[in-house]
Amino acid sequence: MLSKQLYIGGKLITSDVSTDVINPATLEAVGQISAAGINEASLALDAAQSAFATWSATPAKERAQWMLKLRDAVIENEEHLRECVHLEMAKPWDSTADDYQMLVDSLTFYADAIVNMVDEELNDTEGTHSHTLSREPAGVAAAFLAWNFPLLNLAYKLGPAMAAGCPLVVKPSSKTPLSAYAVGELCEKIGLPAGVVNILSGTDSTVGDAISASTIPSILTLIGSTNVGKHVIATGATSIKRYSMELGGNAPAIVCSDANLDNAADVICGVKFANAGQICVTPNRVFVHESVADEFIEKVLTRAKAVKVGFDKNEAIDMGPVMDANSWQRIDELVKDAQQNGAKLQLGGKKPAGVTGYFYEPTVLTNVDSSMKIYKDEIFGPVISIISFSDNDQVLSDANDTDAGLSSFIFSNNEDTISYFAKHLRFGEVQVNGIKYSINLPHFGIKQSGVGADCSLLALDDYLVYKRVSRALKV
Repeated sequence: MLSKQLYIGGKLITSDVSTDVINPATLEAVGQISAAGINEASLALDAAQSAFATWSATPAKERAQWMLKLRDAVIENEEHLRECVHLEMAKPWDSTADDYQMLVDSLTFYADAIVNMVDEELNDTEGTHSHTLSREPAGVAAAFLAWNFPLLNLAYKLGPAMAAGCPLVVKPSSKTPLSAYAVGELCEKIGLPAGVVNILSGTDSTVGDAISASTIPSILTLIGSTNVGKHVIATGATSIKRYSMELGGNAPAIVCSDANLDNAADVICGVKFANAGQICVTPNRVFVHESVADEFIEKVLTRAKAVKVGFDKNEAIDMGPVMDANSWQRIDELVKDAQQNGAKLQLGGKKPAGVTGYFYEPTVLTNVDSSMKIYKDEIFGPVISIISFSDNDQVLSDANDTDAGLSSFIFSNNEDTISYFAKHLRFGEVQVNGIKYSINLPHFGIKQSGVGADCSLLALDDYLVYKRVSRALKV
């Protein structure tokens, strides 16, 4: 069983309280961490505040060197970091590579970006002054991470914060803290300046609220649900803060009559059953043109039946369990509610036979409509909900009829159709005939799905403030 310590102020620390980390496939403890309380939260915030003066003044090239040193340590410890994710989430081994690689990519990308960032010269229309627009670190940042991609979510915050010169207090989910704590071990190993990164896990109601309510952070950044985002903003109102949040989704996927149905089925099934559907951008409502609905459903069922469910590092597993009992129960209630209100269960809808943990079968529902909870609520599980449509204008209206605005999907081979949907879908991201995410591509939502951005150069803006210096040319 793995044993992990807090990382605060450049040191690994053992607290008075320990917490077991439970594997959702076996329901056994796979790790034990030192858990933070109010005192440790205060220590981490103070350490970050103390580090701000020196870290923010550290030349960008030197900050980048530290980031690359940490990246190299991450690469050297790939096996252990992926093992942490594998155990704490019961994520299939091959899938842990995505978490790990994003951390490597983030540290590399933002180290390069900050070194190459230059001041901007602004035009003076009267010719009486020169003007320079520069960027400076905004202050201490505090990051709250979701459990679904433990290292990837950390990567989204660690890279831009370190590059920008903002000391960071990281609170990973108490469900999946092992991999983040392992990164803390690497920070300590390379001798990262004290307070630049601090990693602690504890309860949301005590540790999370203490961090949010503190006047020390200048930035609160979160990956989580919309309700959690609202709570963090409300709790953080003790001072004026900046917010960067990637929140809940209710992504539509529109499969048109002229779509490549094999491709559409591959993409939708791939992202719905990967990570047991616990992905914020995964299609929540799959709208399929009535002329191809039967054919598409058969293709989806064929793929869903082939998904291999389990937990075994030495086997090619496609899908692991959902995270915990509450997740399982919520998903099952959504499926049952849909059935009770007229949806047809084509596949799944229960726990697989002969397993111990929180596994939920790959599930396919048809005849779903807007009256059902599963249509309105983010499923966050391995369930494909299919709705047929006949009119493009109506399906666009239905797709946009949600407070969420994270991702959306279009499957069509008609350029006019693609342009129509891409222009009018009210979502931060529109994925056409595929899906693509990378550290250099901005990831963000609109409406109730968040503010700010993860990934790309846009993410740096969440951690930087602008300064204008105007100089009179004649005195």
